[in-house]
Amino acid sequence: MREAVEGAWRALTGSAPGPFELTGTEDVLPGPYRVAAAATASIAAATLAAGELLKQRGIEPGVVTADTRHAAAAFHSEQLLRVDGTGAESVWAPLSGNYRTADGWVRLHCNYPRHEAAVCWGLGVPGTRGAVAKAVAGRPAREIEHAVVSAGGAAAELRSPEDWAAHPQGTAVASLPLVSLEPVGAAPKRTFFYSDRPMGGVRVLELTHVLAGPVAGRVLAAHGADVLHVGAAHLPRVEALVRDTGQGKRSTFVALDTEGGRARLKKLISRADVLVQSFRPGALEKIGFGPAELAELRPGLVIADLSAYGWEGPWARRRGFDSLVQMSNGMAFGADEPSPLPVQALDHATGWLAAAAIMTAIHRQLVDGGTWRARLSLAGTGRWLDSLGRKDPAGAEVDYSDLMEDADSGYGRLTRVRMAGGLPGAEPHWDFGTRLPGVDKPTWTP
Repeated sequence: MREAVEGAWRALTGSAPGPFELTGTEDVLPGPYRVAAAATASIAAATLAAGELLKQRGIEPGVVTADTRHAAAAFHSEQLLRVDGTGAESVWAPLSGNYRTADGWVRLHCNYPRHEAAVCWGLGVPGTRGAVAKAVAGRPAREIEHAVVSAGGAAAELRSPEDWAAHPQGTAVASLPLVSLEPVGAAPKRTFFYSDRPMGGVRVLELTHVLAGPVAGRVLAAHGADVLHVGAAHLPRVEALVRDTGQGKRSTFVALDTEGGRARLKKLISRADVLVQSFRPGALEKIGFGPAELAELRPGLVIADLSAYGWEGPWARRRGFDSLVQMSNGMAFGADEPSPLPVQALDHATGWLAAAAIMTAIHRQLVDGGTWRARLSLAGTGRWLDSLGRKDPAGAEVDYSDLMEDADSGYGRLTRVRMAGGLPGAEPHWDFGTRLPGVDKPTWTP
């Protein structure tokens, strides 16, 4: 696994990492892909990046540690979360799932009402699983994918790895780095306010939805950042995921479809240090918040853009989710039916790597200044995971009970997975549990 950590760190920094130790075995997660290795490596990379910021504060970080069992727990934290002793409900809507087609399989993502409506509109059927299954069964998978995507929905045909490698988007993803980190504007060198935590005093504005973006914000919060998640009262949420990924963050509502809301967002950005966003590619540009506008509005901002299929190629603006990317890129390809990864690994790994990229960009600002932009994608993370090779698909029985902790939250008493990654100089932790959506004012704390 050391080579996975070193590879991720080189992708972030171009250099060798500081001292780190890894523990545990990869059989904590089943399946042929080295998901546990990728989980451990992405957690180690983020923790190493936090350690570099500690050094800038004159604090010795110590030897970074990462454990495969803890990494596995962190990568399905939404499944392990308990609220007042009750387990999390399913995150999938009734129409979401895999459907057999006339020539293979397709996955439909219907967790949001607008996506469910797009499936029904695109296929010309009522909103019942039976009606959708019947309509899908008589048509080719690619035709279903096209119909749903054209209607504004989210769908993916099950492709083989070979088909994906030959696909124009697969080719585009193969040409992109795991992490793109580059300056997009001039700004003076950053100066840290005093803190004994890596991200202490750093303001992070999070405009994200499930799941990679919220994971990135959760990691930054655990390292001391003031993270403000921005949502909207009228937009649907997957509450089980909000409860899990909202640790240590404040939450506010801003209606970006109004002039007043956009003015409020400008004010927030003008005092932010980091903006993490996972809107559909191009959506923020349409309302005046593209990279050039952001660099002008807030010189010295770190911008992190997360997407499903990457920032080049014919699918660069296509909406997507972890489960869909696994279908498209062949990771879910099975002999008789789709065989997905054991956890939402593309989402989680992308979130941890995004947090690492953000902290790396802040480190560069301390040294060189500038406004920086990081770009990552689920498909790019999938390519990295694929490059790690394969393992014995058997998985062991794993007990995570000693990795859980209790915390109060707006939803009740949470039993959650403790923050992963060891940093002796400033052990990461969340200062409070998940707050209810929208309860905080859209302002920065003093």
